Parts: sequence; C-alpha cells; structure tokens
Amino acid sequence: MYNAKYKDALWPAEPVRDLREALNRSVDLYGNQTAYLVKDRPGGVYRPITFRAFRSDMTAFGTALLDAGLQKGERVAVIGENRYEWIVTYLATVCGAGVIVPIDRELSAEEIAHLLERSEAKCIVYSGKLEKTVDEALSKTGGVPVCISMDAEQDGDRKRSMRTMLKRGYQLITEGRKDYFRIEIAPDAMCSLIFTSGTTGLAKGVMLSHKNLCSNIVAMATHVNVTDSRIALSVLPMHHTYEFSCGVLGPMYQGCAVAICEGLKYIVKNMEESKASVILGVPLIFEKMHQKVWKRAESSGKSKTMRRAVALSKAVGGHKLKATKRLFKAVHQAMGGEMRLIIAGGAAIDPIVIEDFCAMGFTMLQGYGMTENSPIIAVGKDRCSKPSAVGLPMPNTEVRIDDPDEDGIGEIIYRGDSVMLGYYKDPEETAKVLKGGWLYSGDLGYFDRDGFLYVTGRKKNVIVTKNGKNIFPEEVEYYLLKSAYIEEVVVWGNDEEKAGDTVICADIFPNIDQIREDFGNISADEIKRLLDREVDAANEKMPSYKRIKRFTVRKSEFEKTTTKKIKRHLVVHDAPQATDAK
Repeated sequence: MYNAKYKDALWPAEPVRDLREALNRSVDLYGNQTAYLVKDRPGGVYRPITFRAFRSDMTAFGTALLDAGLQKGERVAVIGENRYEWIVTYLATVCGAGVIVPIDRELSAEEIAHLLERSEAKCIVYSGKLEKTVDEALSKTGGVPVCISMDAEQDGDRKRSMRTMLKRGYQLITEGRKDYFRIEIAPDAMCSLIFTSGTTGLAKGVMLSHKNLCSNIVAMATHVNVTDSRIALSVLPMHHTYEFSCGVLGPMYQGCAVAICEGLKYIVKNMEESKASVILGVPLIFEKMHQKVWKRAESSGKSKTMRRAVALSKAVGGHKLKATKRLFKAVHQAMGGEMRLIIAGGAAIDPIVIEDFCAMGFTMLQGYGMTENSPIIAVGKDRCSKPSAVGLPMPNTEVRIDDPDEDGIGEIIYRGDSVMLGYYKDPEETAKVLKGGWLYSGDLGYFDRDGFLYVTGRKKNVIVTKNGKNIFPEEVEYYLLKSAYIEEVVVWGNDEEKAGDTVICADIFPNIDQIREDFGNISADEIKRLLDREVDAANEKMPSYKRIKRFTVRKSEFEKTTTKKIKRHLVVHDAPQATDAK
C-alpha cells in the first residue's frame, strides 16, 4: 500500500552485462543454495537443485549443442510444459550456443511448423508429451537438423536424447573441451526471438538482447526485493516473457529458488508442498483465489466477521502489522502457509482483490509490461504501491503519455535499455511502434500526481460514439463483472444506422455454478431475465452513453491465450446478434 516514505526509495541492485554474467554472479553469491525445486514424476516430492549444479548442467548441455554442430547465433526452438529442462535449454542457448526461440506448446502442428520456418531454427528441443505434434510439425517443414527430446532415454534414428547429450557434454568438458566457455557474448545482439500471441500470420517476432533482459531484471530488483523470500512458484507458461523474465530470471538474479508448478489446478497444492513465499500470475488466477476465500468464509458462517476484520485492517493499515497474518491464519494456510508476496500482471485486475489480500496480511502488487520491453515497464514497489495503479516506471525506463486528452489520458510511450531491438525481418511493423527512440505501446493511460501509472485500456479497443465520446470497454466490463452471476464478458461498440449512434453491446458468459447454487436449475429464459437485472444494475453505475443496450448469453467460455487473456478480436468479429437489454 502507499507509503510516501518509500515512493522514491530503491533496493540496491548490481548491474550485469549479460545473462551468463548474471548466472555466474548468482553462483558466486548463492552457489550451494537451492535454485530450482523440481519433481521427477507427477505428484512426487520436490527435489532441490543448487545454483552451482544448474550451471554445470547448463554448460554441459551448451557444450553438447556445439558438439552437435550448432553455430553461434543459430536458432534453437524450445517447446514444452514448464520444467527444469526447459530452463536449461534456454540459458544454455543464450549463454553461448545460439538464439532461443520459445514456442507455445498449445499451438497446432501447422502453427509450430510455420514458426520453425520463420525463425530459421536449426535445432528444436521438445518435451516427450509433444512428440507427435512436433513430428507432425517437422514433416511440414524443410527439416530441422538437430531434434532433441527432453524425455528420450537414448538417441534414436532422427532424434537425440537430452539425457545422453548432457552426459556427452560433461564428458567433453572433463576431456578439456572449452569452446563453449570461450564464446564471447555481445550484449546488444539478439539472444531471444519471441513470437507474440495471435495467429502465426499475425504474430510478430520480438527480438530481445542480453542488455534488454538484464536491464529489466536488475530494474525489477530495485522495486521488489525477493532475496529473503527464498522460494517463488512458477505458474505461467515459460514461453511468455512475463513468466521467464519475472518468474525465472528475476529470482535467479536475486538468489530466490523457483519451484516449478505442475499446472494451474495444482497451484494451492504446490504452494504448500514447496513452501513458496512468492507467486506471480495473471489476474484470473488471483481473482479465483479471492472468490474461493470469500466463498469458504460464507459457507463456514464467518463472512460477516471476516468482512469486519478486513475493513478494520484497511482502516488501521493492518498490512504493516505482524498480527494481521495471525488474524487471517486460515487464509494464509489456504495459500500454502508461507506466501507473503503476490504480483499480478498481464491484464487489468479488480483493485478490491489487491486491497483485500493486503488487508489479510499479504503484500500484493501489480505491474505493467509488454514483450517488447522485456517485459516490465512499471511495477508497484513492495514498500509503496497503490491498488488501482500498475506501479511506478522502473529505473532506466522513461514513460510518457502521448497526446493526452482533457483527463490526462493518452497513449503510453516509453524508451530505455529494455526496449526491443525490433520485430524480426519486419522493418515496416517496427517503424510503426518505434519512433524517435520511443516505443508506442497502443495502451491508453495516465499518471496521478504521485507519479503512479494507470492503464485504462487498449487504444484499438476504444469505442468512439457519434458525438465523440470515448468509451473504454474494460471500464464497462469492470462494472458487469461485479455481478456474482457473470463469469466473463466482452464489451464492444456497434455502429447502427437505425439508432443513429454507436450501440454498446456485451457478450456474457454466465457463472452457471453460482446461478444454480442460488436459484437451482433454472431455464435459459430465466437466466436471461436474471442477467437483464444484473446488466441494469451495472448500467445504473455508469453515465447513459456507456450503458449496455444489447447483450448475448454465451454457452461456453471465451477462447483465451495461454496467459488467460480473452481473444477479443474473435469475440467482436464472430459475435451473434445481440438482444436488447431491458
């Protein structure tokens, strides 16, 4: 929460030139401490791997990649679920063997093939769970010379085993092979090629350098100190820069162990098993946790008592008091028992979620970033934050509001050491966003008088009415999502000649479980009437020009990206005819 004393205070953080230097620094400082907690089988126990042991595995695999014929600067694709071998592959590549190309494991074989060709990958390292998909993808390409399975016991006809390659790498190093160690790293050269979400035809290849990534993880450390936190739980897919930079590289730099989560449905279980004290994720994860906390309180008959306790904690600044954790002991036990720091990013979050978790004795922050900035642009400080703000700009990142309106809202633009090199082989798209050293985010926002940044929505999502009013769909959605009976919603504007103006429409996916719990198995018509009332209640909180005039009721949840963002363009493009809201 906000504390003026710490608004301008920064934690000390030592600059690093490249990721190899960052890892070597961590080994020097924390060598025998746990770097990773991994499971050798689903449902098994966590096994610790030290920083020193990780570096040994990394250099052995990097040496084996060179021995397999990989040349400096060539592309290595990696695809699979979050796991230790994924991290080894990433750092072994960028610390000497080539350029890493993380690929979303949920893509189709055709999409994977397209990205392999676009990136000109000379090697692919993949999880055994994806072997059939990868084989199909490879059959659609001109071929990738080196194919490595993370799970194969031994080399096959067309694929290599990562296990045997690791053994080979260790053997070569023992015999005196030193070429991997001698490779010079150019901090300003591309080391990571990340394709943004979207169909492969639209996905842009973001080129990031060691300088980009290192400046970002060092700057993050000045705002959020996890040196004493010990264990962070890695939840989001590692092919996203948000997860890998903030959830893997950041903890590595600060000597914090990373426990690899087995999947979204195992978050609470893994938090308890690993004794994790830090977690970062998208708002959907924490909003679900928040709902469960209050639902549990209601079912136990303690909701009124807890609401009073939360209100009192907010009033007296209880987030600063050690007694707060004892007061909300049941909530802390439900979060694994050791959790202290929660960071949300990737989308807008209801500030009430942050306020409540802070009142219950957790430190909860939110941040804002883009893959194009490696990715963090602004983030709250662990000693000074505001629930509704995405934070303060990080050191070495200058942020401005371009062409602000009368309310101070304009496009967020930024520049600094974390800004990408550009889009891969796409100078036209690069020129659209990089202008005079500034990157134009496409997001709209404003600063408050204390210098905190707020994001109001995407520039391309803004609905402009016939009389020039600007409506942010995210704001309208916020009010609709206050209803316990609305699970998900997307708002858009539809220009209608008959109405003579832009009509605000919504596509609503109802919370069927909550509806059944409160009303039983009611009919579709009754659900529609219930939602009519909920839309009316939301409309009452908004000026007339923002109110929902038409809405549809979905039978299934929205299609989402792997970071749980709704694919809005698909909703608006394919939306059925909306019916009038009463």
